[in-house]
Amino acid sequence: MSNRRLRRIGIPIGVTTAVVASMVVGAFQLTSASAATGTLLSQGRPALASSTELGESPAAAAFDGNNATRWSSQWSDPQWLRVDLGSTATISQVVLQWEAAYAKAFQIQTSPDGNAWTSIYSTTTGTGGTQTLNVTGSGRYVRMYGTQRANGYGYSLYEFKVYGTSSTTPPASDGPGYVMANPPVTGVVPSTATPPPTNPPTTHHEFQANCSVSRSNLPDDPIVFFGLPGASHSHTFMGNTTTNANTTLASLQAGGTACITPGDKTAYWMPTLFNGDQAVQPVGRQVIYYKSGVLDYRSVRPFPAGLRYVVGSPSSTQAEFQNHPGHVEGFECGDLTNQWDIPANCVAGSQLNVRLQAPSCWDGIHLDTPDHKSHMAYPVVGVCPQDHPVAVPMIEFKMAWPVSGNMANVHFASGRGYSFHYDVYNAWDAPTLKALSDHCINGGLQCDPRGFDQYKPDRGAALNENYVLP
Repeated sequence: MSNRRLRRIGIPIGVTTAVVASMVVGAFQLTSASAATGTLLSQGRPALASSTELGESPAAAAFDGNNATRWSSQWSDPQWLRVDLGSTATISQVVLQWEAAYAKAFQIQTSPDGNAWTSIYSTTTGTGGTQTLNVTGSGRYVRMYGTQRANGYGYSLYEFKVYGTSSTTPPASDGPGYVMANPPVTGVVPSTATPPPTNPPTTHHEFQANCSVSRSNLPDDPIVFFGLPGASHSHTFMGNTTTNANTTLASLQAGGTACITPGDKTAYWMPTLFNGDQAVQPVGRQVIYYKSGVLDYRSVRPFPAGLRYVVGSPSSTQAEFQNHPGHVEGFECGDLTNQWDIPANCVAGSQLNVRLQAPSCWDGIHLDTPDHKSHMAYPVVGVCPQDHPVAVPMIEFKMAWPVSGNMANVHFASGRGYSFHYDVYNAWDAPTLKALSDHCINGGLQCDPRGFDQYKPDRGAALNENYVLP
């Protein structure tokens, strides 16, 4: 919600988003008009939108089961909000819980592939509030397609609920492909607290892991293709020096590292960048941030040993990459910013840069799952979802490749620029990771790899001059 809108409804600018949302929900008395028909299929599922008004109103907020969060769009027509149900489903009911900025004219559409759409409901006399729509249709994707706003603002939904019957059974929580945490982390309630003001103000809660390329042009992936050497596209590996198709936590812990911090034996890898048929490797240590992804940075706890996951997807479309919950600024080079594919040209002598953030909410149960993603989730408006309640460090890759000029033949081993993704397999020395997390993330500092904040030197460092515990 913009500052202009906050002022119009008489809410002080300093009030937190969660408080604002709860106040607005109470004002509009959002209640279901009738009993649900079928099973709720949309909650927690991946979501995309044509636009968002602010970073605090993402597409995912309309599918989190929380009436205190919302999606809102830019102030123009048309706009859409889409959910991926994961498999083809028979749709029997859709419930829309609108904020004051609602759709007067809109359609509910379904699609088997996210491209071809069929309308299963249409109106030009939408009333806002809570609309319970009994519909008949099928598809994997369901979207609200708005064509006329009721007022001068955008479209804004607290919740978009899709009910029906899925063609697949719910996934198992253990079995092949699941790696269980031992012990699991249970009983965690996601923190909704707002840290108190500090003097000087707390503006960052992070530390850096500076790691060089340790292995290159290797067609292995120990997460996706464990035990299958040569089965993947080419990867550039950073950090641990032993990573290969047969990597395990024990082999990483016994290996070396190309990170400046000896305790960081984590394996990091990404698709190899090519200029034509020539591989291009990042030069020197690359920046891998460990940050807080939640509002209450004091609630972040270190990764468990052996946690592994994939960020992004080699099969992403450009729209999916641009709207990915971990997107930052896309690709950059020279004066070009916010590019969602590799630019056609970069100023001679510049570098190609990309940044992508990882999910930072863990289910507390699994170190890995069959899709290598389901055990992790992104926060919604700064709070972890109930089914992924454990706040862990949010990793952000900030990569740079020495390539410029004509970029027509520059691509990743996985494809176009928007196929960029990366993998993380945690093998930190546990006391070292805890010291950095406690001092820098929980302590609200902007730390280098030693855990030293140059802007707050009086706070000291977590590690000594050799980047080890004192």
